[in-house]
Amino acid sequence: MGPGGLAGGGDRPCRAHLVVAARDSRNGRSGPLRRDGCHFVTADPPVRGHRVRIGFGFGGSTRQTGTYDVGPGGHGLLGSVVADLERLGYDSLWVSERATGQTLDPMVAMAYAAGCTERLKLGPAVLVLPGRNPVLCAKAMASLDRLSGGRLLPAFGLGIADAAEQQAFGVARADRAGWFDEALPLIRRLWTEDVVDHHGPRFHLDGVSVLPKPLQQPLEVWLGGSAASELRRCGRLGDGWLPSFIDPAGVASGIATITEVADDHGRHIEPGHFGALVPFVHRTIPERFAQRLRSRRPQVDLTEVVATGVGGLRVRLDELVSAGASKFVIFPLDEPDDWHATIEDVATEVLHLQS
Repeated sequence: MGPGGLAGGGDRPCRAHLVVAARDSRNGRSGPLRRDGCHFVTADPPVRGHRVRIGFGFGGSTRQTGTYDVGPGGHGLLGSVVADLERLGYDSLWVSERATGQTLDPMVAMAYAAGCTERLKLGPAVLVLPGRNPVLCAKAMASLDRLSGGRLLPAFGLGIADAAEQQAFGVARADRAGWFDEALPLIRRLWTEDVVDHHGPRFHLDGVSVLPKPLQQPLEVWLGGSAASELRRCGRLGDGWLPSFIDPAGVASGIATITEVADDHGRHIEPGHFGALVPFVHRTIPERFAQRLRSRRPQVDLTEVVATGVGGLRVRLDELVSAGASKFVIFPLDEPDDWHATIEDVATEVLHLQS
């Protein structure tokens, strides 16, 4: 996906995204951030193979309640947080989906954030596709892309292995892949074709149109997941890859697999369209979360997939860049005591990687 900050492969200019990296007003260069009064200015950036973009995510922590409160003035903490993200030069905001959890609906949260910002790109991390009506999904995303001025970064996944989530979406685990493989190409057609006819195992459309079309053409799609089947699906259907809880070695091997599959299907995925959701904790990994992750992925070494502190976050991003990734979403797993301070601390430590 050449999506906003999460796009831009090679030397080709990215139509879909605006560059929001912090800039030094004196020389126009981007680089390590330092304070200048209440603002950040930059020095020279490190040399990178692809344009690095860094977004910030919500919905992945163990609590995250106050973040969503909207006060009598109608703005609330979420509005002030996204304003901070835009001011400091983050590329994008990403919102997790948990239909049965305590997170906000990602489409609603992104629409709210779009109204609070002008440049910040917006993505779900990731939107569960099995169980969604493809016409209604295509319509909602096209509308949000229009209203946000072309700032939407669509990202889809199969959903987590959680009984309550699977019941909420109403698709049997065995049918999720088939649903996904039929729905995503159909959504793409609805975004681009004037009239769509489709007769498949799950969906039947006669002369259906989705208008208005997305502002971005094409509206490129990122896919999550790191299982072998998900890597193959990304090679067949995706424009970019955004896995979570993955170590640098997994990123490197995943990129190789996706690229090979894409080549086998006569497709090309831009080398700069590979990234990762990067979780971090301020001190230690919350035990409740650690137990949940171990039960689902017992082979995972938590210290290899979760960074500790903003210093550890910088080291992890360097490792992932060396592995071939360049588009990142930083997720705090433990809710910060002060969101604004955390966002600024992370900005100081890692935003100079944006190029």
